[in-house]
Amino acid sequence: MRWDQLGQSENIEDRRSQDYADAGAGPSFGGGGGLGLGTIVILGVLAYAFGINPALLIGGAEVLSNMRGGGQVAQQRLDRPTRQAPTGAPADRQGQFISAVLAGNERVWSQILPEQKGIRFTPARLVLFNGVTGSACGRAQSAMGPFYCPVDQKIYLDTSFFRDMDRRFGGGGDFAYAYVISHEMGHHIENLLGILPKVQRAQQMASSRSESNNLSVRVELMADCLSGVWAAHADQNWKILEKGDIEKAINTAQAIGDDRLQRSAQGYAVPDSFTHGSSAQRVEWFQRGLQTGKIDACNTFTAQR
Repeated sequence: MRWDQLGQSENIEDRRSQDYADAGAGPSFGGGGGLGLGTIVILGVLAYAFGINPALLIGGAEVLSNMRGGGQVAQQRLDRPTRQAPTGAPADRQGQFISAVLAGNERVWSQILPEQKGIRFTPARLVLFNGVTGSACGRAQSAMGPFYCPVDQKIYLDTSFFRDMDRRFGGGGDFAYAYVISHEMGHHIENLLGILPKVQRAQQMASSRSESNNLSVRVELMADCLSGVWAAHADQNWKILEKGDIEKAINTAQAIGDDRLQRSAQGYAVPDSFTHGSSAQRVEWFQRGLQTGKIDACNTFTAQR
């Protein structure tokens, strides 16, 4: 992936050097809670027992569950004084890569969100951390994986997740990491479009856990598609894609599909319990965004499953 033409975003809050638990360094880069503590603990124990990254159980519920308690508690968290972290583009290679991908997202969405939907794009800040940190949606931990908090409109990323992608899911490579970051930015776009609040209300009215999970899947698949939309425009504008990049992103989408993870853990899949979508669905929606470059092509809520 050629990322040196994307620029550098200043919308990064780097908490890696503060006194947080050390989650370990991520991979080298080459080339140009919303959930209750008890729920997190239970899901974490189950995930580790089955040898699954807890992010894959917890992360899918984060986006929507983070909003269920209303804004009062979250606002109280925002009002608490916190130590100021360095902001702006980091100096290290990994930080510069992340800053470039964020800048590329900002440049694309600043153009196409007004053009295609008549909505002004406002940036989301990306928080880099090691191990654990605070967010307006609750405690952010490395076990939760990357997630977007709609309350403070920030993306939280412990870069050790990229190491997990390399070692456990076979989804490494610069463009695969860019896909992950852009997926979280996709949730921010969903929030700007007003989709996340609507889904939250629909989940509160859902008659079953299966119905609620179905809504979560649609949110996740739409974010996959929006990451493809970003990639399409970024490649059109700056020729970022190199041979093998698309395959790496597809491999990542396949590796973190609910069906593959469940079969790996228990030998069978339970579709009603999916929160992110199957491997085939994740690949399909990413490719749909990549091939069309259209936000409207990502409407998972009108599509038949």
